[in-house]
Amino acid sequence: MRMWVLVGVVSMAACGGSVEPEPVAEPEPAPSAGTIERIDPAFDALVPADAVIEELAGGFGFTEGPAWIDDEGGFLLFSDIPGNRIIRWDPDGAVSDFLNPVYEGEYEAGRIVGSNGIAVDPDGNVVFTEHFNGRISRIAADGTRSVVVDSFDGGRLNSPNDLDYHSDGSLYFTDPPYGLPSPEAQEQDANGIYRLSPGGELVRLAEQTGPNGIAFSPDESVLYVADSRTQEWMAYPVNEDGTLGEAELLLDASGSEESGAPDGLKVDEQGNLWATGPGGVWVIAPDGRHLGTIKPDLVPANVAWGDADRRTLYMTARTGLYRIRVNVAGDR
Repeated sequence: MRMWVLVGVVSMAACGGSVEPEPVAEPEPAPSAGTIERIDPAFDALVPADAVIEELAGGFGFTEGPAWIDDEGGFLLFSDIPGNRIIRWDPDGAVSDFLNPVYEGEYEAGRIVGSNGIAVDPDGNVVFTEHFNGRISRIAADGTRSVVVDSFDGGRLNSPNDLDYHSDGSLYFTDPPYGLPSPEAQEQDANGIYRLSPGGELVRLAEQTGPNGIAFSPDESVLYVADSRTQEWMAYPVNEDGTLGEAELLLDASGSEESGAPDGLKVDEQGNLWATGPGGVWVIAPDGRHLGTIKPDLVPANVAWGDADRRTLYMTARTGLYRIRVNVAGDR
């Protein structure tokens, strides 16, 4: 290699000229697929100044319920509700069906028939809520599908929406009526927040008009629940026996003029909420301060922490899937 360089230089000098290397153009950074609104100085420590919102995929019916799966090097699952399927997105950009169909009966096109929230249970199984079936199901590693819970007090659940596991193995979930096959199908007298114990006991812990997204604080002393109808995020103290104390208002979004409502949410390791709401993902401090909003081109309905370091926020937004890298890791 050294001999080749020397000969080349002599040859150019003998010709009475020199060849200047052509400058290599730096690649243009990808344009951000959205905007970021910074409201409180504390937001800057969470979301870097050069953060970019990326669009990863599109063309779906209505995306919801993302969850990061660590198996096979890591991939994301999310629901396409009217598409009646759970979709797998891989870091190389590949999109495929994880479960299709979710609901196997007949239904009118466009109905919110399929799955919504997705989680991983303590045994590593994928667990997901089902609208038309009014239940929560799991898929084991061998592909076996089974029912986790489908009724309360002798009647079918409404349409379980979102879910989160406590470290003791209890499953907490919300059960609004949004995905009922018809108003006549509602057998519960309330829209509830439930706890399913590891032993299988189901208890209705609280009621809301429109319970939706749900997540624990890092120390599990507080359960946050979004109410899509009242446009509020509520904070419930968690008692030692797993029941909930009296709800406290964390933040009211009803005054916003932007489209969207409190929906899915996750919590970071510092206790901040990353909660979909009017206009985008609201970042909310544990004391209720609105720190800033991440606004993809399409209004998101739910979020998930992903990648090995859990510092990527994935956002399911209407017909698309987006992500942004941040400075803080997601809880658990």
